[in-house]
Amino acid sequence: MKKRYCMFCVALMLTGIFVFAQEEKAKTVREPLVHDPVMAKEGDTYYLYFTGWGISSMTTKNLQDWTFGQEVFPVAPQWAKDSVPGYKGHTWAPDILYADGKYHIFYSCSTFGKNTSAIGHAYRSTLSPDSAEPWTDTGAVIISHESSNYNAIDPNVVIDEAGNPWMAFGSFWGGIQLVQLSKDMVSTQKPEKLYTICSRRTDEMHPSPGAKANAVEAPFIFKHGGYYYLFVSFDFCCRGKKSDYNVVVGRAKNVCGPYLDKEGRDMAHGGGSPVVGSNAEFVAIGHSAAYHFDGKDYFMAHGYSRMDGASKLFLVEMTWDEEGWPVVPTLE
Repeated sequence: MKKRYCMFCVALMLTGIFVFAQEEKAKTVREPLVHDPVMAKEGDTYYLYFTGWGISSMTTKNLQDWTFGQEVFPVAPQWAKDSVPGYKGHTWAPDILYADGKYHIFYSCSTFGKNTSAIGHAYRSTLSPDSAEPWTDTGAVIISHESSNYNAIDPNVVIDEAGNPWMAFGSFWGGIQLVQLSKDMVSTQKPEKLYTICSRRTDEMHPSPGAKANAVEAPFIFKHGGYYYLFVSFDFCCRGKKSDYNVVVGRAKNVCGPYLDKEGRDMAHGGGSPVVGSNAEFVAIGHSAAYHFDGKDYFMAHGYSRMDGASKLFLVEMTWDEEGWPVVPTLE
């Protein structure tokens, strides 16, 4: 069978190599080329992780000047290569959080257009590049197969008010799933129970764009003001300037949902209020994340440059309206 690749991801990889070569002396850029970015802060340094060989990384102290860092995995995990045919180490859509004295990174192993995929987990006590401590890989958290009604990629982990870790994940197929993790976050809680918290599929009376393909992915859950906010990306990425990614949101009092949008529509049945899609600089802003650092809330994603279609970092301060909904600048 002929292999299928995400041509934009290949172009991004090659562009990233070119930029890295151009910046090899200074290793610092102002407009980082990234895809699926997430971030953590340790001390006075922000650490950015994103799709790339072995999980790519950058660091910054001012959120403006970004310095290239080391990949998380110098060698692709053997379990992942054994579990996912065609996976060779180009690792997608990580997530990172700090819990119980460790930094935990979750990552996606897959090939484009297929749902034979796996989400892995690794941990490290520090993000500092000065430490010789390697990331300790614990293997697969969850695996999906061709027969599965979900795709095990795009993980995001949130810890609820009771201290229980939950992982949202998914791309197309059956939509966005939520599953409780074990306390150490190396596996799903047994017996395993999946909750569908977002889907484009509605019903014949209330059809929605993208319902046939169920074009939704990249969940991120952010706690604010007594609610869990679920951000997801609708439509399609990875097509450069022809992409039509956009971010929508809903919120719930319970981490398991239901997540309702501003109109009271359930995201599990096609709901979702617009957050951001394009602006004067980018088209198809998507695959978002949200963080609270130093008294401010931030929204980040990648967007495709209107100039050349390159995927670049979109990072802005996020505020909230009077009814408690997120406001992201430059919504068009």
